[in-house]
Amino acid sequence: MQQYVIHPLVVGANQTDQGIMTYLRGYGRRIWIPIYVFYLEGGGQKILVDTGLEQFMVPPEIGEQYGLDILDFESALARVGLKPEEIDIIIHTHLHNDHCENDYKCPNAKVYVQKAEYEFFKNPHPIDHRYYPDVLDDVDLVIIDGDQEIVDGISVMLTPGHSPGGQSVVVNTAAGKAIITGFCCNQENFPKQGPVVTPGVHLNAIDAYESAQRVRKAAGILIPLHDLSVGRRVWGLK
Repeated sequence: MQQYVIHPLVVGANQTDQGIMTYLRGYGRRIWIPIYVFYLEGGGQKILVDTGLEQFMVPPEIGEQYGLDILDFESALARVGLKPEEIDIIIHTHLHNDHCENDYKCPNAKVYVQKAEYEFFKNPHPIDHRYYPDVLDDVDLVIIDGDQEIVDGISVMLTPGHSPGGQSVVVNTAAGKAIITGFCCNQENFPKQGPVVTPGVHLNAIDAYESAQRVRKAAGILIPLHDLSVGRRVWGLK
């Protein structure tokens, strides 16, 4: 099976409350959460997981404080020797705007989304304001339904709850099976002892809990979608 190396690229950051990550826990503690694009290096195609924010304002000292290079999309790709037009595949964890605003810059990419997520995206409930109707304009969509292999060594698992059709990305690496979560969370959702903590933002708390539990059980290497530590290393090397 093809092996990959996972490069986390930071293309924005937001300040929020820890309770946005961890349901009924951590409220009142302000945190910064990175917005990641993941480049999956290996095989014959250039593959991204998410494309992040297009415009953002982050004080420069935030990157320095947390040891992160926070760059615009094009500059982040350049760090790994890529240009947007070279991207072949984009796999979306979900379609909240902070995960897909740069899709249009990748005109040659096929964009993989879950059917349930896309259907909700087309007609979102007012309770969830994070769906921007134009982010998928003029992209080459591939709609999938449930767990599925994307290419050799990369598959997705349906992990709903945070959103209707969140999908976690399973990547075969030299160091083991890595899973990038399909829902917004950080390391505090996965304590070393005890059960997982439900993502703080969800449409269905029970589904969100079960999805987090499924990911933790399946992952050899667990990559929470918004954890600060994720951006400080390359993943999947022995």
